[in-house]
Amino acid sequence: MIVLTGDSLTMEDFRRVVLEKEPVTLSEQAMKKVKETRAAIDGIVENGKIVYGVNTGFGKLSDVKIAGNEVKTLQRNLIFSHACGVGEPLAEEVARAMLLLRANTLMKGYSGVRPVLVEQLLLFLNEQIHPVIPAQGSLGASGDLAPLSHLALGLIGEGEVIYDGKRQPTAEVLREKQLQPLSLQAKEGLALINGTQAMTAIGALAFLEAEKLCRQCDWIAAMTLEGLRGVIDAFDENIHRARGHQEQIEVAGNIRRLLSGSRLVSKQGELRVQDAYSLRCIPQVHGATRQTLAYVKEKLAIEMNAATDNPLIFDGGEKILSGGNFHGQPIALAMDYLGIAVAELANISERRIERLVNPQLNDLPAFLSAKPGLESGAMILQYTAAALVSENKTLAHPASVDSIPSSANQEDHVSMGTIAARHAAEIISNTRNVLAIELICAMQAADIRGPEQMARETKALWEKGRSIVPPITSDRILAKDIAKMNSWLKSTADCAHDLVV
Repeated sequence: MIVLTGDSLTMEDFRRVVLEKEPVTLSEQAMKKVKETRAAIDGIVENGKIVYGVNTGFGKLSDVKIAGNEVKTLQRNLIFSHACGVGEPLAEEVARAMLLLRANTLMKGYSGVRPVLVEQLLLFLNEQIHPVIPAQGSLGASGDLAPLSHLALGLIGEGEVIYDGKRQPTAEVLREKQLQPLSLQAKEGLALINGTQAMTAIGALAFLEAEKLCRQCDWIAAMTLEGLRGVIDAFDENIHRARGHQEQIEVAGNIRRLLSGSRLVSKQGELRVQDAYSLRCIPQVHGATRQTLAYVKEKLAIEMNAATDNPLIFDGGEKILSGGNFHGQPIALAMDYLGIAVAELANISERRIERLVNPQLNDLPAFLSAKPGLESGAMILQYTAAALVSENKTLAHPASVDSIPSSANQEDHVSMGTIAARHAAEIISNTRNVLAIELICAMQAADIRGPEQMARETKALWEKGRSIVPPITSDRILAKDIAKMNSWLKSTADCAHDLVV
């Protein structure tokens, strides 16, 4: 059971709740502050004090005062008017993550919502009632307005949800489960949609997948080194300590461990003095991506526990301040960085694939084919990898360098952080397919070299891989093999077994 305090949610907690469906409860201590700030909002409404988003319009309409008897209508109107996302729905895991993250930020006690609103978020989360949230429509400031509005629709009994594997009207699901829709009070609509929970949810899930790929790409590259009789000296610890990047040192150490005892790798000068960069520079490239992930994880960990609402309430309501914590720039930059870093894993993997299939670059049968000429073997596997890598280059263009004014130029700089997060997630998906292709090719090369000569660790990976994708003994529909290998890489953590590298 994960307890939400507003301050202590970790990436591991996030994973357990979102992916493993671990139940969540609320901290009683933290709830005291939630109640205190709600009392402050109630006092503002009673006294008629003008506060943005409580009894004013929104954005450029913030100068319009709202009568006390219309503040509830104001909040409902806000959700309806802002729920204008388009495109395919975000994955259910993203909707779960958004429910979790929004509940956590409200538990910080700066937003002025009633406890029942946070409880409704957790009810949907724990009952696995996932709002249908269109993927497109957020500028990333004033937060993820459109996606979070679609999430809020579910809480008030509107829109659609995915429940029990089916897309259904929310009202029907609530009736079936004998649950009541939420009736929004002053400020609560704004408190639900002003924030970065869509980009952070997509980003955190993307990070978890990228972290997995960083482990897997070392395993796969090690097998490729055997298939190409790579020079092991390039991974000597002295080389990498001389430069000093810890992640580079770690990757080189991983490769040495994975290839320990291999009779397929070569020594400097045996077959060649040194390898091409895609083999020789594995620690430098993979290590740099790991460095990026450390930065991204730090920013996500902060944002998962951040107050991103506006305005925020301090000192029991004595101080109510309008600011810009909803602006997604920290996550936008981190997501662009993540996408670029993971794209590089695909770039170098595709170059290794080329070296495995190109007869001018190795001493293996052309395109790893059993009958070169009559059969094309792995030729078009490299084409697919090249296409994915090229697509990644387009997706890796930074979204955060763009901005466009909105709300009659009141909101004149935005982050595009949700676009950056979505692009990073797409790059990760493409990269997994590229690595799946490299693994298929590396296994084929290992078959030709002789699996009995492989290192213990890479042979274990080869054996597992061969239980998923059989050898290419004649031309067949390889799309099915890529899909199977991709699915396995997505479902497993470390490839061959539980050794963490």
